[in-house]
Amino acid sequence: MSKRNTEDDKPIPDIVFDSNSKTTYKKGQFLGKGGFAKCYELREVTTNGIFAGKIVSKRLLTNQKEKEKMSQEIQIHKSLRHKNIVLIHSYFDDPNFVYIILELCRKRSMMELHKRRKALSEPEVRYYMKQILEGVVYLHGLQIIHRDLKLGNLFLNDDLEVKIGDFGLAAKIEYNGQRKKTLCGTPNYIAPEILTKQGHSYEVDVWSIGCIMYTLLVGKPPFETNSLRETYAKITRCEYTLPSSLNAAAAYMLNKMLQPDPSKRPTVRQLQEMEFMKTGYCPDKLPPSCLTMLPRFDNVEVSIRKPLIEVNANEPQMVRSSSKKPEPRISVFGACSVPQTVTTATAAQCNQYLRQLHHQLVDLLKKRTPVFTNRHAEEMSDPAAQPFVWISKWVDYSDKYGFGYQLCDDGVGVMFNDSTRLVLLPNHMNVHYIEKDGSEHYHLMGQTPPHLEKKMKLLSYFRRYMTEFLMKAGDSVKVQESDNLSRIPYLHMWHRSSSGVLMQLTNGTVQINFMNHTKIIICPLMAAVTYIDVDKNFRTYRFTTLAKEGFFCEGLYNNLRYALTKTGEFLQTKA
Repeated sequence: MSKRNTEDDKPIPDIVFDSNSKTTYKKGQFLGKGGFAKCYELREVTTNGIFAGKIVSKRLLTNQKEKEKMSQEIQIHKSLRHKNIVLIHSYFDDPNFVYIILELCRKRSMMELHKRRKALSEPEVRYYMKQILEGVVYLHGLQIIHRDLKLGNLFLNDDLEVKIGDFGLAAKIEYNGQRKKTLCGTPNYIAPEILTKQGHSYEVDVWSIGCIMYTLLVGKPPFETNSLRETYAKITRCEYTLPSSLNAAAAYMLNKMLQPDPSKRPTVRQLQEMEFMKTGYCPDKLPPSCLTMLPRFDNVEVSIRKPLIEVNANEPQMVRSSSKKPEPRISVFGACSVPQTVTTATAAQCNQYLRQLHHQLVDLLKKRTPVFTNRHAEEMSDPAAQPFVWISKWVDYSDKYGFGYQLCDDGVGVMFNDSTRLVLLPNHMNVHYIEKDGSEHYHLMGQTPPHLEKKMKLLSYFRRYMTEFLMKAGDSVKVQESDNLSRIPYLHMWHRSSSGVLMQLTNGTVQINFMNHTKIIICPLMAAVTYIDVDKNFRTYRFTTLAKEGFFCEGLYNNLRYALTKTGEFLQTKA
């Protein structure tokens, strides 16, 4: 019997009791799993405080080395108190499990952010890097090296503040000059001195931070290949490329961190003082909409303006980093901003998303006979891939005016029959008007131009009708006040048939509400589908899991078959 099967013999109890502090927790939503651990929301019964519970079956800690490794992780983590470190509240065990009670980071990790957004704007990268560096300065000040810094171990709370987590590979430097010898880390982020077993120290974290910054700016890791062997070879040769469009300060900082000789890398404190971090716009905070959409920067008061399309343009021309220094240029957000009216390549991008989704569905459903699994639906699910935004209500009034909808965060939009759109953000203050060509105009409620008066009245009508007469689909999402950086996805296209209504948002999400009261929300960027059944159960599954394990119900399979047919029809029509 395998380790994984023996774990299933002992289910995690619904009520968890910490005998040391006499605290009782109630098990809540499944958050995911990784390595030996499963994670659940745990609610402290007395205070109603919500935490993340990292739960490890003792059956999986089969030898002394694994037990010591877990003990070391807990000992290091419990000694840490910093705003950019995931807080450990307590830990305890019972006869079957070890429980680690952690700060809950509802916005998941920066890996999900990367998959949804790819390359970020420079202000966003500064914002995240500032917090990562502060957290690592704190660790190094305590003579702790993390040794596994990567996007998947950088978590985000409701305010999009970075929290460094997972100290399973962390180590304490016991004396000046000590070099660790353990082979550890994650392939895309591992430093060359670890691979060559030369001994390593604080500099491996600087290397990993360089890989993180590169990934955030460029949209993919610097040494990523299709094979582990080639990735390791490129790391050992320190062979990476920089986009020719990258500003000189960012390129300089990356080249300093990604030095093959660890002694030539700057310290984390020195990184904080570099030009890229000190110059250019860095927002004090970011709105949750940044998890799925490029933010606005039109309200940044600076001299030079460039169009928004330059921020997340197509793949830039690449040059080998060692060939020459990049030519200095003005950063898109270093000394400039975007204008009040911007034009994005929305239609082309949405078509590309649709094409990507269709190919994914072809790969998933190419077998004529579907395989159905006996595994529990929760075990197959991956909440980290759950969409942040979906359509919770809609109304078709296209015979006169257009198609209205409400998002799960209470944002409201209308796609009018003339192909223009109006969007009212969740704070019900900010209004975005999108013209036929994709040009975006930003206004405040009560201050819209006269030519939008009729459309504003229609938006208010749609909003009032949906509030009074329609039920919300899916779980409610906590509404957070948006600010002047927020841009939320809006409806790109919709199609209604006798089977249901299909809607595509500009962040790539395709949602289909079926007449049998089931729904699917598909994200090509996460390669995942969220299935809402007739009992309103809301679970998300990655395509890779469904391909490997099979489908847990026929309803999801049939819904995806319909999505495959429809996406194929749309692509054929466009062609």
